[in-house]
Amino acid sequence: MADKKDTSVMFVWEGKDKTGKKVKGERSGKSDTIVKAMLRREGIIVTKVKKKPKALFGGGGGKPITASDIALFARQLTTMMESGVPLLQSFDIVGQGHENPTMQKLIMALKADIEAGGTLADALRKYPDQFDTLFCNLVEAGEQAGILESLLNKVATYKEKSEAIKKKIKGALSYPVSILVVASGVSAILLIFVVPVFADLFSGFGADLPALTAMVVYLSDQLKLYWLHVLVVIFAIKTAYQQANKRSKKFNEAMQRLSLKLPVFGELIRLSSIARFARTMSTMFAAGTPMVEAMDSVAGATGNIVYYDAVMKMKGDISTGTALADSMRDCGNVWPNMVVQMVQIGEESGAIDKMLAKVADYYEEEVDEMVEKISAMMEPMIMAFLGVVIGGLVLAMYLPIFKMGEVI
Repeated sequence: MADKKDTSVMFVWEGKDKTGKKVKGERSGKSDTIVKAMLRREGIIVTKVKKKPKALFGGGGGKPITASDIALFARQLTTMMESGVPLLQSFDIVGQGHENPTMQKLIMALKADIEAGGTLADALRKYPDQFDTLFCNLVEAGEQAGILESLLNKVATYKEKSEAIKKKIKGALSYPVSILVVASGVSAILLIFVVPVFADLFSGFGADLPALTAMVVYLSDQLKLYWLHVLVVIFAIKTAYQQANKRSKKFNEAMQRLSLKLPVFGELIRLSSIARFARTMSTMFAAGTPMVEAMDSVAGATGNIVYYDAVMKMKGDISTGTALADSMRDCGNVWPNMVVQMVQIGEESGAIDKMLAKVADYYEEEVDEMVEKISAMMEPMIMAFLGVVIGGLVLAMYLPIFKMGEVI
């Protein structure tokens, strides 16, 4: 009898040994749960287990694969299959037409795995950085039920809407930051190169400088002396934040909780988290995924620790027989009443996936409107900010000129 195909995956893990010392390593297993159990038997308290990223085709310096590339791949593959094109031929058409060479290689690698006798879901699971658990599980459900085209369509829609929300959030958050960076750059150029010229001119006036001008000249002198120190401090703060956010789970979670309390932007993040929750739940239910099993993917898709914790609490409640709507009510103010009511109606009517899809549509529209409001609100504020900063510097330079008549 032929041996069963080995479906083990390589995982990287971190934890603490019996003495409390931090340890880490790699371990092969069929799932992260199995790897955790193996490590616990060895006396290791596991803190993190994740699939080891698979190096794509030996490097080569190609363009990285983005989430938008994956969304486009899912949509193109869906279109090909719904048009009656066989799966392997669909890979050829989609792969050859993709603009990203790295994505082309990935698609051809997936095709090769399928030609070797594997399933599409197994092929996708070899690239966890590109295809998340939700993507792989839905594809697997589609293959097993014989409705791969239908579920690929749901995956494509889910990916497209998720990426659209992410781009809108990033755009809304990056807009004021980019303006602040530009304003700081222009101000630094004025202080380092322009103000000293005026300062030399003012020194021959023989009169005291206005307070605003004297302050700007002082800032210019200090920046000329310590500009390198300022850059080092800014770089150090930025690096320290990035490392703390990456390495410290507590810091990362604290930042996520704080983000929800930000004026205006906190509401935007809250709306997007609810939209992602509803969209992911709807997609999982439509694929026939059991509610408890769906919760892990749903929690990760929310994008915020507050909603992640709420979904994981709901998972525990549901596993003991609590209704989803009742569990959501027990989460405090995390879920709006409208969402809870829609979920309850869906549970009672047996159409929870459709109700959650309507919730997702509603909150995605709310995100769109919020982004437009933020943009409309930020424009006059940014113009006023630039006017005060840049206009203040220009005014400071011309005030002494206005007073030249008193000296002459």
